[in-house]
Amino acid sequence: MSKWKTKNRHKYLLQYHLILVCKYRKKLLSSNQLSEDIKELSRKILEKHDVIIKYMETDKDHIHYMLELNPNISISKAVKLLKSYTTFHIWRKYYRFLSKHFWKEKTFWTDGYFICTVGNVSDKMLKEHIENQG
Repeated sequence: MSKWKTKNRHKYLLQYHLILVCKYRKKLLSSNQLSEDIKELSRKILEKHDVIIKYMETDKDHIHYMLELNPNISISKAVKLLKSYTTFHIWRKYYRFLSKHFWKEKTFWTDGYFICTVGNVSDKMLKEHIENQG
């Protein structure tokens, strides 16, 4: 179980499950090298913004992350940084390979993403806690 973080007068634990999917569900992450490069690029950009990657793994056409954020960065900003940074650098390294898949634009990820919070307590426990206040 993760521990609460403290900063100034704030106490928080912001954890998210994020899934990014390759455009058109192309199986681009089947390549071990490309997959490892995506992971390394993800670590680099998120580390610069104090986002912790707790877990990360790729499948053939998508990647799963468990992220821990500070309150000073929104999840939408973290996703935007992640998608734009990895796309730019992957295209620099794999231009020939990717241009066979995407001939009109330099894209890699779908426009959307899946995100959900990862809680430390169940709905029932939280409901009971809230109801027992005051």
